[in-house]
Amino acid sequence: MKRLIILILIFFAAVAISPLLINEKGYILIAMGNITVESTVVTAIIMLVLVFIGLLLSLKVFRGSWQLGLGTWHKIAFASRRRGLRDLKKGMTAYVLDDYSQAEHLLAKSAEPSQFEQTAYLMAAAAAEKQNLPSNISHYLKLADSFGSSLKQGNLEGVLVKIKLLMGQESFAEARKLIDEHHKLIGHDYRLLVLEINLCIIEQRYQTAINYLPAARKQKAIGDERINQWEDKSFYGEFFRIIKEQDSDSLAQYWKNLPRKIRQLETVLFAYCRVLAENKLITPLNGILLSPLKKEASVEFLHRLRSLPISKPDDLIHIVQKHLHQNPHSEKWLSSLGHLALAGEQWSMAEKAFNTLFHLEGYQEDRADLKACALARAALNNHQGANDLLIKIVNS
Repeated sequence: MKRLIILILIFFAAVAISPLLINEKGYILIAMGNITVESTVVTAIIMLVLVFIGLLLSLKVFRGSWQLGLGTWHKIAFASRRRGLRDLKKGMTAYVLDDYSQAEHLLAKSAEPSQFEQTAYLMAAAAAEKQNLPSNISHYLKLADSFGSSLKQGNLEGVLVKIKLLMGQESFAEARKLIDEHHKLIGHDYRLLVLEINLCIIEQRYQTAINYLPAARKQKAIGDERINQWEDKSFYGEFFRIIKEQDSDSLAQYWKNLPRKIRQLETVLFAYCRVLAENKLITPLNGILLSPLKKEASVEFLHRLRSLPISKPDDLIHIVQKHLHQNPHSEKWLSSLGHLALAGEQWSMAEKAFNTLFHLEGYQEDRADLKACALARAALNNHQGANDLLIKIVNS
């Protein structure tokens, strides 16, 4: 715009000056063969300025038209990709909203146009998994593979999704192969560590899972609940394997060799006690449980205790009765006595403990207590009383 204003000023300046040169017109004569062009100097200057301005205006117009043409071409050429990206976003939204059928359709449709082929196919496979469509999952995984499934060709997120999908399909050998290919990253990415531990437990490689637990405990993103589940499954599996493949002495030695800090973890301790109880190893079981039970055991500890299949709980019952002698209205000790008596098939003692518990002021009904009392009543042929409790459980 500035250039145009300058040119206009030049033009008017030339027009203004030209009268001053009228007295000295000067002539220009151009002869080309039989053609002769004759003009004054002033007229020639004015014409040249006009031609120059015209050329600049023409250049500006044509350049704008060229830019307009490029923009139009760009819109036409990339329309398909924009539609693909739009479908990809819609597919991801549908997945989040649990509309897995629509998500699968849109994500598969958007894969190649959006140029996010691997991501779109893996998400389509995930949507197919939610619909329990194994053939579709396999199809999308193969398509994702064709666009790269390793870190060199894709990204770690794609690898993680594929491993998870393979495990969901129970293709554990393929999942293991893929994890092993990226094994060096387990210590650097907690998500791969999570998949590794889960797969080890599925493969019954319990000791390997146990070896990974210290690294998992350092990862705040994993959470205590998941760690506790792994501890329970991996240690119980390893304890059970040892006593099955070897003997109780080997199990006792393995337990003794564990670090004291690990043995004090309740999940590990009760996994060990469960194996002892299932194999009716009462003496070592009492040796572990009596000491903490003599102290002011927590409600969580007693809840774990009632889940053990203890066949001879007499020594434990004796300790609990001592606590009740000091505090006869303790909810946790009455509940514990009822469950231990039920495990020892002392039906009357169990029913009496639960009846006392149920009549305590402020008692909050516990489904486990109601079910245990119903079993005790049924064993005593009090079927109506057992049915009343079962109805409470159903309605609670």
